[in-house]
Amino acid sequence: MNIRSKLAVSAVGSAALAAVLLAGSTLAQVGAPFVPRHKLRPALHQPHPGQLGDALVGLSAEQLALYTAGRDEFEAIETVEGGLGPIFNGNSCAGCHSAGGVGGASATTVTRFGRVVNGVFDPLDHLGGSLLQDKAIAPAVQETVPPEANVVAKRLSTPLFGAGLIEAVPDAEILLGAQRRQPDGVQGRAALVTDIASGKTRVGRFGWKAQQATLLAFAGDAYLNEMGVTNRYFPTENAPNGKQALLAIWDQVPELEDAVGPDGTSDIDHAADFMRLLAPPAPLRTTASALAGSRVFDRIHCSACHTPVLLSGASPVAALAHKPVPLYSDLLLHDMGKLGDGIEQGAAKMTEMRTAPLWGLRARGPFLHDGRAPTVDAAIRAHEGQGAPSRQRYKDLGAGERQQLLDFLATI
Repeated sequence: MNIRSKLAVSAVGSAALAAVLLAGSTLAQVGAPFVPRHKLRPALHQPHPGQLGDALVGLSAEQLALYTAGRDEFEAIETVEGGLGPIFNGNSCAGCHSAGGVGGASATTVTRFGRVVNGVFDPLDHLGGSLLQDKAIAPAVQETVPPEANVVAKRLSTPLFGAGLIEAVPDAEILLGAQRRQPDGVQGRAALVTDIASGKTRVGRFGWKAQQATLLAFAGDAYLNEMGVTNRYFPTENAPNGKQALLAIWDQVPELEDAVGPDGTSDIDHAADFMRLLAPPAPLRTTASALAGSRVFDRIHCSACHTPVLLSGASPVAALAHKPVPLYSDLLLHDMGKLGDGIEQGAAKMTEMRTAPLWGLRARGPFLHDGRAPTVDAAIRAHEGQGAPSRQRYKDLGAGERQQLLDFLATI
C-alpha cells in the first residue's frame, strides 16, 4: 500500500493502520524539504493544549474512538483466567505507565540479568533471562536471579506520551542523525532490528536499548514479557527460570491468550492504538531564565545527543503526518561507558543506551535508566561515556547558568 495514500482510520481500522505505519517512509519519498537539523527548534512560546494522557489534537471521530478503546485496554486489569502469568511484572499497562497521566513513566523498576565471560554477554535465556518476572500467580513459580548471573540491572518504565509521533519518524531521518559530525567526537548509532510485526529490518526507537521499531511490536513484547500474555507475535510462554515442567503445571490458559477477534484485531492492537494516538507533552510557557537555559543547553552540547526536533513522515493519521517532533532525542544508541546497564539487547551493546527523549521531563522522576538519580541535576552529573564532555561543561557552569538550564528542561 502506498504510504502517501489518504486513508481514513474509519476505512482501514486498527490492524490496517498499523500495517500502513509499519511500511515506513523516507523524507525523499514524501517530498518533504530538507531543513538542517541545527536550525530546527521547538516553539517554546506556544504551549500545546491539553493534559498529559490526552489524545492528539486534530483526530477524527473514528480516530478518537480508537484512542478511547485503546485507553480502556491500556488500563484494563489482566486476570489469571484471561492469561496473566504464570510469571509477570504487572497486571496492566497503566500500572507501570501512569506518572503525570495515563501513558507516563513510573518509579517502578524491572530487573534484567545476564552473565559476562571474557567480554561476551550471555542473556541466560535457559534460566529465564534476561528479564526477571518478579511476580507470580503462585509461590511455586516465583522467579529469582540465578546465581550464574554476574550482571544485574534495574530499568524504569519509559513514558509513552507522543509515541505515535516517534513511530512516524522515518528510518531515514534517524539514520541521517547517525551521519552527522558532532562536537567531542560524539557519534550515535542506529539500532537496526528485525521488527517482529512486519518481518522487516527497521530502525529501533522504543525502549532503553531502542529494541523495538514499532508500537505494535512494543505492545506485543510487553504483553508477553511484562504480563505473561501470549499473542500472535510473541506466542511462547515464559517458563519460570526456564523450568518447562513448572510451566506445564501452572500455565492453564490455552494459547494464544490474546487471540485475534473477527475484526482482525486483538488487545495488543488496541494498546498500540492508544500509544500511537497519545498526545506529546505540552511545553510550558517559557520564562526569561528558561530561554537563557535553552542557549546554555546548546552551548554545552547537550543537543549533540538530545536533538531538539526530528520530523515525522507520511501517516494515515493527519495529526501525525509531516510534523515537527520536539522530543529532544536523536533516537540513536550511544556508548555511555559506566552509565550503560551492562545488558546486550536487540542491536545494543552492553554500554550502549538509546538517547532518552527529554520532552515531558518535568512529569517523571527518579531519572536515568535505573532511577539512581533523584533529580535532573544528579542525572546530568552521572553522565559518562559520550556524555562526559557535556557533563563536565555543566559542572563548570556558574550556579546561575546551571539553574537556567534546569529551568529550561522543566518547560519542554
